[in-house]
Amino acid sequence: MVSLGLGRDDNAHVATVTLNPAIDQTLSIPDFAVGQVNRVEWEQADPGGKGVNVAAFLAGFGIPVSVTGFLGSENAEIFRAFFKDKGIADRFVTVPGRTRANVKILDRPNKRITDINLPGLAFSGEHLAALRAAIDGLANDHDWFVLSGSMPSGTPETVYADLVADLRSRGKQVVLDASGPAFARSVAALPAALPTVIKPNTDELEELAGRRLPDQASILSAVDELIGRGIGCVIVSMGAEGAIFAEGSRRVLVRPPAVIVRSTVGAGDAMVAGFIVGRLRGLDLEGCARLATAFSLGALSTVGPSLPPPETVEQSMDESEVQILSP
Repeated sequence: MVSLGLGRDDNAHVATVTLNPAIDQTLSIPDFAVGQVNRVEWEQADPGGKGVNVAAFLAGFGIPVSVTGFLGSENAEIFRAFFKDKGIADRFVTVPGRTRANVKILDRPNKRITDINLPGLAFSGEHLAALRAAIDGLANDHDWFVLSGSMPSGTPETVYADLVADLRSRGKQVVLDASGPAFARSVAALPAALPTVIKPNTDELEELAGRRLPDQASILSAVDELIGRGIGCVIVSMGAEGAIFAEGSRRVLVRPPAVIVRSTVGAGDAMVAGFIVGRLRGLDLEGCARLATAFSLGALSTVGPSLPPPETVEQSMDESEVQILSP
């Protein structure tokens, strides 16, 4: 069993790794229509990428956090300014080119969000060597690592598995939030090299399980298999249906209240950040689940990688319905 540690740790430092960051360009277009002229109501550009989002949410709660990954030199300034403003330690590796953009079209009257994701930076072995050096340096004084998001084209499928194995060998807690073959390779590793925490959504869990998971019982069965392999905690996000949090023999289902969704960008990343904050505070699984869900609800109510004030987020912890599925 992988130990997550239940004692409060006020001195822990967290690092996030984002191989394929993006500038999230959000456009509000009421009644967006394909193939027609559309008028933008308002627009907003935010530094993004899953690990960048996690870091921003953690920083908002006063957690010391560093970021690394790959940034294109031609448009890195928006990220650098963002990190400085948030008090996030910047350890990104700068590579030639432009960091990609992701366009999000919000059609609020119809409650629709359209995603248009551009390809990322080109990968090279030299870039990966520089990244591994940056992570090695961070491992000297950081306790938790979050590896999340997609990978640039050409990145080896073993990259996450290799990074997780290295960090676990140094006694680090590692959260992995990814998908596809790279995610599967990490989850199939030997017990000592497994992530501490993984956060698949239902589609990603089906990929890992290799079968359809049409109901709660089948989802729990797949979760049991992952816990049985030696993963410390599995968090399955299920959208409006809530999330299942599993650790050891305990299974907790959290169903959030209905909220007005301003944007879905970063909701899963907020859940990861909230879980880590809960763990650093020494909360049990139910407490971590409540706080993680409150973080996610906060992200749904905002546009960009920010949350409501901490006191507002914490007050919403009791608004979700919690069901203990196993003691």
